[in-house]
Amino acid sequence: MKLMLKALTVGLLMFLFCSSVYADEYADTKKMFVDAGLANMFDSAYGYALFPTIGKAGFLVGGAYGEGRVFEQGKHIGNTKMMQATVGFQLGASGFSQVVFFQDKRALTEFTNGNFEFGAEAQATAITAAASASANTAGSSATASGGKNNAATTGGGYNKGMSTFTITKGGLMYEVSVGGQKFSFTKL
Repeated sequence: MKLMLKALTVGLLMFLFCSSVYADEYADTKKMFVDAGLANMFDSAYGYALFPTIGKAGFLVGGAYGEGRVFEQGKHIGNTKMMQATVGFQLGASGFSQVVFFQDKRALTEFTNGNFEFGAEAQATAITAAASASANTAGSSATASGGKNNAATTGGGYNKGMSTFTITKGGLMYEVSVGGQKFSFTKL
């Protein structure tokens, strides 16, 4: 069991380091989300935080980490880091891309004023090659996809001025857990 966990961790680390060799990973990641049907979100949102790769691993307890950029009306205004801790049944490692949209200036300011946390009730819509759904106290959303980056999305919209979407990049993770994401922001 320990050997399998070590192999998964080494594989995830290799995947994360090899994926950062793209010339402009932020433009590529944004294009991936646009191709997945989120062009209107990029056009209408006041701003967004974009994470090209977040690595996640777990064995009973788990964690995730990724670095990204924050954009206000299309302009790069700072950098952000995401850390996640989870507890529950989980085994494996995976990588994903994430975008957090900010509906208005208030939501962006709330995110960029120091450390920000999404609790266990936060909603993220997963865009994958299969159908998926998520729900929370603020609403629900669903995705359906015919291909890796081709999704039709319907959602409950913004929750407290923010809306989060993820695209799985690879790996294998079995998980039934509870946790939260914590973000930090550094202005340019």
